[in-house]
Amino acid sequence: ELYYEFPSTVDVYQSDIVLVYILWDQYTDSFGEVLDVWRLLPQTIFLEGGSLQYNYDFTLGDVLIFLDGTIDFETLLPAEKDNQVFRIVVLPADFAQKKSVDLSDYDSVMKLLKAR
Repeated sequence: ELYYEFPSTVDVYQSDIVLVYILWDQYTDSFGEVLDVWRLLPQTIFLEGGSLQYNYDFTLGDVLIFLDGTIDFETLLPAEKDNQVFRIVVLPADFAQKKSVDLSDYDSVMKLLKAR
């Protein structure tokens, strides 16, 4: 589990949407630039011993990111549970409703938020 408390400078309202993205992969483009691949949680992977899901829940004050699934967590490799990178986005609900945005696309969400 990873617990994150929102700082006092961030106001989260009942109508807001909290999204969590996991750094899923990185690749090098044709110009030699390393690009990040972000995926919206929850994400489920199927391993030899069962399923593993990266998931989260939130309140107005915090986010809890956790592992769930049918796998024996003792059998997980370090790459499957350690040193994961997450990004948390608080999206005003009225903004999400007014804009045509693919919430699963981290870069699109961030571009629309910056254009706000």
